[in-house]
Order: sequence, then structure tokens, then C-alpha cells
Amino acid sequence: MLFHSYKTQQIKNGVSCVYISMKYTYYLILLLVVSSCNAQNETDDMMNQEKPTTEEYNKLSKAEERIIIQKGTEYPNTGEFNKHYEDGTYICRQCNQQLYQSSSKFNSNCGWPSFDDEIDGAVNRILDSDGRRTEIVCSNCSGHLGHVFVGEKFTEKNTRHCVNSISMEFIPNGQPVPETITLNDSKELDTITFGAGCFWCVEVLFQKLKGVLHVESGYAGGKIKKPTYKMVCQGNTGSVEVAQLVYDPNVISTETLIDIFFHVHDPTTLNRQGNDVGDQYRSVIFYHTPQQKDIAEKVLKKIDASDLWDDPIVTTIESIYNYSKAEDYHQNYYNNNSSTNGYCSMVIRPKVTKFKIKYADLIE
Repeated sequence: MLFHSYKTQQIKNGVSCVYISMKYTYYLILLLVVSSCNAQNETDDMMNQEKPTTEEYNKLSKAEERIIIQKGTEYPNTGEFNKHYEDGTYICRQCNQQLYQSSSKFNSNCGWPSFDDEIDGAVNRILDSDGRRTEIVCSNCSGHLGHVFVGEKFTEKNTRHCVNSISMEFIPNGQPVPETITLNDSKELDTITFGAGCFWCVEVLFQKLKGVLHVESGYAGGKIKKPTYKMVCQGNTGSVEVAQLVYDPNVISTETLIDIFFHVHDPTTLNRQGNDVGDQYRSVIFYHTPQQKDIAEKVLKKIDASDLWDDPIVTTIESIYNYSKAEDYHQNYYNNNSSTNGYCSMVIRPKVTKFKIKYADLIE
């Protein structure tokens, strides 16, 4: 309306030609601005299309999805890498994470690529629902790789990772390895596993921390995939009583959890915590990622150099392997039995009381 009134007044004054010129100049400027914006938007779109993104993993074919996402299995003796022995690195097909070195590959004649070791922290082990086999998945994207078997004596390491070729890519030595793709939300929660004596004691302490979403009692690090409590107590399995934590690193850091671990048990006694004696009670941190390993080593050095403990620390730092959930009656043990079990009232309750005082600012 302002423009219209101004135009009418200028025409009445006999200078309409000047205003008409202004009018067309205005529209010309407007046209140039709009064209410039459209051109900029097109340029931005092109840049966005060309710019690498970590919002999604590598695109998979239908055959790859069947194995990696839907946890299928290749037919034996059909995979690209079954009889492949070139020097280099095998990486995850879905996210590019480095999984295996060629030096760990061997011929098992099973029909699938076989490795007796993984790159530290690259592979997670998950017990199948039927309890018969242990699945292996990429620790970064959880893509299905295959299964791991122990005790077959193919190599000195006595372990066989049976991996689907289609779950991997191969990078020859001398060629650059692509950067691992990490989704923005793929690391919202982390998992770490602690052996610090009786798992009843460890479980209840870490359950109370803000940012720890779930604690599960289990067994890890032994020769048997799914031992029973009786087998572990007999001391023949090498399995450790552990508490496995699922936590939000944005709420409570890995370093804080490991620091607490060194404060809530005696890490200087070998295969023993108080009156609990045996290798199932050994002090151990089972890491699930290479980053956790680095943090654990740093914290251990810091604690060992402090005056917290008089004797040297004997805690070991190991990649998680042969983990399985303990029997149901071990889960949430203290909370379910604190009023009826003497061990809970005499041994665990004093620890809980001290823990609540020391870590009051970290407790829910």
C-alpha cells in the first residue's frame, strides 16, 4: 500500500516516468535477488550431495542384507574369501571397521573364512538364544559376521572365527583403509564388563549409579561358552564371575566407571576377594571397544601410581570373550535376597552402605 500511494502521488505530479523507472528497477533487483538465492540453493544442494556423510552405513545389496542384517549364512565354499590368503586387512562391509588381519587367517576346511584372532575390540560375542553357539558381530555397527568356536585345536590360539565372506571387504597391504563409519546415534549406549569378586557384590553397587541402565551377572573369559555356576565354582573352566554394565557415556564416563571399579574391590590380590578364593574371583576388566582398553590402561597406571593400594595391582585388561548370562537366580541377587540371606546382610550390605556415602553425588 505504501508503494501504491507513492506511485499515485508521483503520477499526479507529472513525474510518472521517473517512478516507472524506479518501479522496473525495483523488480529487476528483486529478480536478481531471487535468482541469486535459487542459484545458491542449487549450489548448496550439490555440495550436500557431494559431501561424505556419516548419517548412514554403506549401502548393502539384498544378498548382503540377508547375511549382515538378517543374520543369515552363506553356503559353504561359495564365499569370495574362503581360500583367500593375500596380505592385508579384512574390514566390515557395512561400516568399514577393521576386523581381522590376514596373519590371523588359516585354512580350516570348514567352507568359510577362518581366523584365530580378531583385531582388539573389533568383534563382540553374543550367545545364541538356544545357548549352543556364540555369534560374532562387528562391535561398531552390530553387523552379523558369523560364529566363534573354541577348543577345536586348529591353531595354538584354539579359536576359530567362522566368518561369512559377504560380511567383509579386503584391503591389501599398502592401500589406504577407509575410515570407519560411526552413526551419530550408534554410540548412545556402551557396554563394559567387570570381574571384581563375587558378582552379587559387584552387581548391586553399579546398579545404583546414574547413567548405568542395566547390570547383568554372568561369566566371561573361560574355556567354555556357557558354563553353569557349579562348573565355575569347581575351578576348571577359567571363567570369571562378572557384572556386565550397559551405560550412557554422556551421563557417566567410562573412566569414572573404571575408577570406581578399582575402589570397590581389592585389585592387588590374585584370584581372591576376601574369603572368596579361586580364579573365578580374579580382578579383570573386559573391554568391548579399543577406546575402553586405552582408558582402562590409563586409569590402571594412575591408580597404581597413587597411594590407594600398598601392593601392586594384578588386574588384567582383556577383550571380552565367551561371555554368557548367569542363571536367573543370580540376577538382582542382593535386592531379591537382602532380608533372608546371611551373605547379603553380613558381606554385601556394609559395602552398599559405604558405596552410598562415597559416591552420593553419582547415585540415582
